[in-house]
Amino acid sequence: MKCDRCDKSATVHELTQVNGVKVERHLCEQCAKELGLAPPVPAAGPILGMQVSITTARAAGCPTCRTTFAEFKQHGLLGCADCYKVFEAQLAPLLARAHQGGDRHRGKVPRRLTGAPAPAADPAVLAELAERARRLAALRNELDGAVKSEQYERAARLRDELKRLSTPTQRPEPRDLDQGLGE
Repeated sequence: MKCDRCDKSATVHELTQVNGVKVERHLCEQCAKELGLAPPVPAAGPILGMQVSITTARAAGCPTCRTTFAEFKQHGLLGCADCYKVFEAQLAPLLARAHQGGDRHRGKVPRRLTGAPAPAADPAVLAELAERARRLAALRNELDGAVKSEQYERAARLRDELKRLSTPTQRPEPRDLDQGLGE
C-alpha cells in the first residue's frame, strides 16, 4: 500500500472511528512521525512478526498467475482458480462479511419449502382487476356493435379506450364513453 500523503510505501496503518464512520489511513514512517503517531511498540514483536509473514505471503502472490493480494484488493479480481486457495485466509473474512456472516452460498429457496406463506392478495386490488376485466369485455361488445352499425367514429374512440385500459402500466380511470357520442 502507498502512503496517503506522499505515495511512498505505507508502513503505518491507522483505523479510527469518527461519528460512527470508520476512517482508514495508510502512512509511511516519516509522515506518521510528522503527524505524531507513535511507531509500533517493540513488545508487539511476535504479533508484528506474524503480520509480516502474512504480508510476505500476500506479496508473494499466486504461483500460477502471479496475482498478489494487493492487486486483488486494488482491482477486486482474482487471477485464477488457484488464487482462492492461496488467499483463502485473507478471503474468508471478506466473504463472510459480504454474505452477512455466512460463508456458503445457499441460493434461492422456494417459498413452499421454507413454510413461509405466500403474500396475500389485496382485496381492493382484486376487485379493481375484476372491474377492469368487466369493463374491457363491455367495451369489446360496444366496439363490435359500433362497427356493425357503421358508427366508425365511436368505434375509433372505443378502440382507443380499449388500448388505454389494456396497457398494464396505466391504472384505469372511470370515463363516460357516451359523452358526446349518443347522437
